Formats: sequence, structure tokens, C-alpha cells
Amino acid sequence: MSAEAGAVAPVLKASDIRKHFAGVDALRGVDLDLYAGEVHALVGENGAGKSTMVKILAGIHKPDAGAIRIDGELQEIANPEHSRTLGIAVVHQEPVLFPQLSVAENIYLENPPRTRFGNVDWRRMYAEAQDKLDGFGVPLSARRPVEGLSAAEQQLVELARALTFKAKVLVLDEATASLSSTEVERLFALVQSLKEQGVALMFVGHRLDEVFRVADRLTVLRDGALVRTAMAPEVTIDDVIRAMVGRQLDSLYPKVKGDIGETVLEATGLTRRGFFEDVSFDLRRGEILGFAGLVGAGRTELARAIFGIDSLDAGTIRINGSAVVPRSPKQMMREGIALVPEDRHAQGVVLELPITPNITLPVLPELARGGMLDTGREERLAQEYAERLQVKASSLKQVVASLSGGNQQKVVLAKWLVTKPSIIILDDPTRGIDVGTKAEVHRLMSSLATEGVAIILISNELDEVRAMSDRLLVFSRGRLAARFDQPPFDEEQVMAAAVDARPEEVAS
Repeated sequence: MSAEAGAVAPVLKASDIRKHFAGVDALRGVDLDLYAGEVHALVGENGAGKSTMVKILAGIHKPDAGAIRIDGELQEIANPEHSRTLGIAVVHQEPVLFPQLSVAENIYLENPPRTRFGNVDWRRMYAEAQDKLDGFGVPLSARRPVEGLSAAEQQLVELARALTFKAKVLVLDEATASLSSTEVERLFALVQSLKEQGVALMFVGHRLDEVFRVADRLTVLRDGALVRTAMAPEVTIDDVIRAMVGRQLDSLYPKVKGDIGETVLEATGLTRRGFFEDVSFDLRRGEILGFAGLVGAGRTELARAIFGIDSLDAGTIRINGSAVVPRSPKQMMREGIALVPEDRHAQGVVLELPITPNITLPVLPELARGGMLDTGREERLAQEYAERLQVKASSLKQVVASLSGGNQQKVVLAKWLVTKPSIIILDDPTRGIDVGTKAEVHRLMSSLATEGVAIILISNELDEVRAMSDRLLVFSRGRLAARFDQPPFDEEQVMAAAVDARPEEVAS
């Protein structure tokens, strides 16, 4: 049962929180109260200050000014370990895991179960970790190394780790960003259970339909400042969007119907054992072909194989009528294919480098003269694509790690658009970005299609893939479960195929 502001004392009270980074006021006097048994949503565009507030509560950053009280006592959160001892558990937007360790070892890294002699109780640790994973309904072994897990699976491991602490406060920072609708439902059931146990929850999210489903109260940040705090039933999604962006958002899904041309890619019987089997489809010029399905359905693995990252065990690919055997990304780039990966941090950008070299990395040989990089040409090219993607930064010399998540994603998109691909695979391209930036990405996607670029869109957001696709393929357990050739795509039919369909049930 949620607490009305002022009716009881908050579990956590943050007052006049301020944080300044080089040249930027990340937080400008933000107040935030978290009550037991209540979900308080924190929303705002990328760069609004949400992640900074999360990191302050997690003990990663220290505020320059302001006060934090937990159960009425003033606290200075020294570091992440201190944050956890104070009863704060944080599920970060970008999971911080050790790839060489198993899933169970990552879950119980800080507090493994022990025998009566003080040794790690390995059998109990693996059993308890597996119980948590099974509760999420995801077929993931607790003994599997974290290395190689999808972004969604890593997010679930991070969530399971947070739940090993008996937290008074649970902060969910974009916890649904990588999850399919089925995983989101399971997470929300867990949130409801934690509310009933009296946990105070802070939910940071960009999917406003989810925010309104789960939140009792919400706070909107814009440019580091608090714009509005209100009980969720007292405001609408449009109210929140206006508060977030300072303007009316015309359309989240600005889909323009273009001319769809000839087949540019034909896949027949594609198989990679253990990931996907006997997948056949065609992709046409100027088309957005959607790939829907649950986490682990094989869509990302299929995209990686088409791009030459992973090898195929069987099947054929024809590009513009000619047979091609994908052997490497470099080869497939020459064939006119680009892949925007789902994990932008690990696979999309070099976080420690500035914007310019990140954008121009795929075309550096073309920018060389006499074996030397023409830095003038490089800077002009990076500027052109940064402007096209409306990357917000102090300059192109700004390190990508210091950009907001939405602007990092724009850099990833610019990096691949600079190769002028005829086919582009977008794997969850709007994961973890705000509604304003999301609309910009959708507008770009639609514009590319009208220019004749063929697009494969993989998304865990069912609304996104339904709204932006010209045709829709649904994957289930590594197989093509259903085809929908004409929008609008019925939500129930798509979900039924993703959850229950067998290969023999493929529809046309």
C-alpha cells in the first residue's frame, strides 16, 4: 500500500541534491522521497540527471551538496558497499558483471551462502541461484559463464543479485529495457510482491506505459532540475512527456509508407545449432522487416550470423541474387550490410575515445592519403553525421563514456550510417533511451527506408516492432513461428506465436 506524501516518514529522503561535472550541472537541487510499500518512478530524457541520482544512491558518486536521510538518520554514502549495508540495492541499467565467473557466482559475489564451518556452500549457492532464475521464467543455467549472455539475460542476473540483499530500498534503473513483454510481466509481479513486503522501490524507466502501470508516484527531471512530482493517477502520459521534453511530442512512431522494391537479401534454411534452426525469409529494398519474440528466441544470434560474427551450420544467403557465405563482419560490410548491436557499450562504441573516431572507425582506410589519416576529412565526416543524428555534446572531442545513453546510441547509429549500407540490422536500437530520442531514432529509421535502405528491426518492445514494421516475423525457441505480411499486426496473435507456437504453426 503506497504512502501519501507526509502521511508517514519516508524510508529514504533526498533533499536539495546537487552534482556538477566538468561544465555540466547534472543535478540542480533535486528532492526525492521513497516510502515503504510504494513505487516511485523517476523519469526524464537522457541527460536529465536520472542516472546521476541512481549513482549517488548507489554510492558511486558523492553529491556536491544536499542531504540524504535513511529512516530519518543523516547518511553520507561512502561507496557501493556502504550503500548496500544501509539497505539500498540497485539494479543498474548497464549490468556490472564478471564475465569469467558463472551466473551463480555473480549473483552471490558479495554474500555467498556458507557452511557451518564458514566455507562457501557451493551446492546451496547453485541451487538458490537456479531457483531465482527459474522464478523469472528464463531457461538459464546458474552454472553458465556470464560471458556470452545476451543483454537481457545479464539484466536478469543483475536483478537476481540485487534480490540476495534484504533491501529496504530497491532501485530499478531501466530494468525492463532489455526484457520482452513476458519478462516484464514477471518483473512487475515481483515488484508487487516486494511492495507488499514493505520495500520502497524507485523505478527509473523510459517506457511510459510501463511507468504508469507500476508507479504510485512519479518525479520528472529535466536538465538536472526537478520539474514535477505527482501521484500517478493525477497525471497523463501526455502531461509527463510535456514535462520531460518541454514540448509536445508529435509522434513516437513516425512511420512513413515508402515504395518497397525488389528482394535484396534471401535467407534459406539458416541454422546455428543450439540457437536457431531452419530459418528462411526475404528482405526487400525500402522495407522494415520486424523480428519479434521473447528473450532467447534466437533473433540476436541470427543477426550475428548474418553479419559474419558467428558461423552458420547450414543454410544459404543470397544478397542481390548472389550467394554469399558470411565469414567476417568486414566481408559483410563490403556486401553493404551494417549491424547496430544490442549491447552498445560492449559492442557498439569505444567508450574511452571521443565522438569523432567512434563515428569514423569503420571507414578509416577510406580517409587515409599516402598511408596517413586525413584528420580534416575525418572531422568533416564525423561532423556531418553527428549533425544528421543530432548528437548532443559539448564538442566532437567529448569522450563517448560521458554522453547520455541516447546520445551514445546516436553515435553507434552514425558509425554505421557512415558506411552507407544498403542493408542495416537494428538490434533493439531504442533500448534504454528516452521518448524524445526514441522518436528521433524511429524518424531516422523511416527516412532510411524511404531512401531505399532495407532494414531488419529486432525489438523487445512489441509496440515498437508492430508500429514500425512493414512485415513481421515472430520467433520462438530458435524457430520462425509466424509471419505477418500486412499491418496492422494483432498484438494477441503476435504474442501467442512468440509464447506458444510450434514450427508447424507458421502462419502467412
